[in-house]
Amino acid sequence: MPEQPALLQAFGGVRPERLPVWFMRQAGRSLPEYRATRAGTAMLDACLTPDLAAEITLQPVRRHGVDAAILFSDIVVPLKLAGVDVDIVPGRGPVFARPVRDAADLADLVAHDLSEEPLAPIEAAVTRTVAALGDVPLIGFAGAPFTLAAYVVEGGPSKDQLRARTLMHADPAAWRTLTEYLAEISGAFLAAQVRAGAAAVQLFDSWAGALSEADYRADVLPASAAALAQAGTAVPRVHFGTGTAHLLPAMRDAGADVIGVDHRIPLDAASAALGGSTPLQGNIDPALLDAPWPVLERHLEQVVAAGEAAPSHVLNLGHGVPPTTDPGVLTRIVEWAHTR
Repeated sequence: MPEQPALLQAFGGVRPERLPVWFMRQAGRSLPEYRATRAGTAMLDACLTPDLAAEITLQPVRRHGVDAAILFSDIVVPLKLAGVDVDIVPGRGPVFARPVRDAADLADLVAHDLSEEPLAPIEAAVTRTVAALGDVPLIGFAGAPFTLAAYVVEGGPSKDQLRARTLMHADPAAWRTLTEYLAEISGAFLAAQVRAGAAAVQLFDSWAGALSEADYRADVLPASAAALAQAGTAVPRVHFGTGTAHLLPAMRDAGADVIGVDHRIPLDAASAALGGSTPLQGNIDPALLDAPWPVLERHLEQVVAAGEAAPSHVLNLGHGVPPTTDPGVLTRIVEWAHTR
């Protein structure tokens, strides 16, 4: 059997000869080729045009030599495909025309079904990308139910997810209906990417850090577990959130094989919290991408040293690539990781 790519070895708990590295949001606004390719095309239109989505996904692999691609898409794409009226407003983010504020809104939302047919553009984008990548693995992804719920209930981005957290406690039945629906939608999105050839998947729970562990386990974990379960067990499943140092064991218990760690907790502390048995991904502080190289290099050394506490480690950021990042810095990090 041919040797697995370094990324998949690390996701499986084996330390490969070369430290694998990729970056969340590596395909996007930091790349001039991305800006040129997507000029004049709305974000969701780009996500749903297979040739365009595939090309954008491939760009950082060509430029940086990263050990994985991640599908160019957005967490609201499966809702868009189900017929929900959502758009991505430049400078703001996802905006829903009809936020879930009462029982009628909820009934309207969950009536939007996502069958396999609307997922065809996603599967086509994955198929094209996988064919072009060769031995480089493609990571599929989806938004976790809590983060999607926060957008759906608020109607757009929120700093504190207050409406979603209020609904969780004030109307547990409605909350369960909402998150079970969103789990089905996100899970179907993951499953479609796996069917088309994604070698791993990642579930993003950007806003879960607003929750206590007790609330997460009682009211969020079941839906996240349901979404991850739809991806199956044939590919590694990564679970990532921001501000979630206190939730890492619970996020692992949702069914993750790998835990993504943000920049707020050292990897050795994260590994200790997880019992030293879970592969980790992370956790370069994105703020240091704009620091002088000697400062960034010291930080990289600290991150990699802390990552030695885990069974295996995939080098990544503690959040996504900022749009103002110099692409040359990312290329230099990859070269550093591959030659250290």
